[in-house]
Amino acid sequence: MNEIKVILEQVQEGSLSVNDALLALKKKPYEDIGFAKVDIHRKLRQGMAEVIYGASKTPEQIIEIIHTMQKNNQKTILITRLSLEAATIIQKTCPMDYHADAKVGIVGSRPVADGLGKIVVATGGTSDIPVAEEAALSAEIMGNEVLRLYDVGVSGLHRLLSHLDELMNASVIIAIAGMEGALASVIGGLVDCPVIAVPTSVGYGASFGGVAALLSMLNSCASGVSVVNIDNGFGAGVLASRINHMEVKK
Repeated sequence: MNEIKVILEQVQEGSLSVNDALLALKKKPYEDIGFAKVDIHRKLRQGMAEVIYGASKTPEQIIEIIHTMQKNNQKTILITRLSLEAATIIQKTCPMDYHADAKVGIVGSRPVADGLGKIVVATGGTSDIPVAEEAALSAEIMGNEVLRLYDVGVSGLHRLLSHLDELMNASVIIAIAGMEGALASVIGGLVDCPVIAVPTSVGYGASFGGVAALLSMLNSCASGVSVVNIDNGFGAGVLASRINHMEVKK
């Protein structure tokens, strides 16, 4: 923190401009805790703090990363792909809101929504909800209002069409589906906002663990549809949040 003090003193003295100081702060790297280098200035650089990927990390490692982030004034911490077993251990040390369906842990308070509009998260079926909840929770933690429309897939198109008002008033839509992944194209053909397609690994053998849905979404005939990786609800939530927080840079 001494480096930050020096930068602020230089601004006060007039030897460093505000813009140059902001750039210097954005470049401040990380805190090395041995097994991890915690990026404590990611929120300043990118608008959102570092997120802890829980898979393959021990509960003890996650706890130490949490404490390091809290020590550096990070009030809300998101942990993805966190198993119930690890969450149970972590909760003994750190108060945490755990969502078992999404395998997401949230430490600290949720921010007030300050996005430009509303993010809609729509799924083809109930089986897609775990990925959808990862997307929805990620977006909410980044300060967005999220509307969930679950089980509105193309096998019963009337279910989707009954929500046309919500879809057409969205700032950005996350369309999540497995099987053949047609939901993203259908929604993309109805709305004027960006659509983020998320293929899921839901489906029978020929779906190839989500590859069939991925290829369908990549080959969508609808304009304005982008695609993230299979089961990547988090990536979709981040992208949707950035779209929903876009502003003109002066």
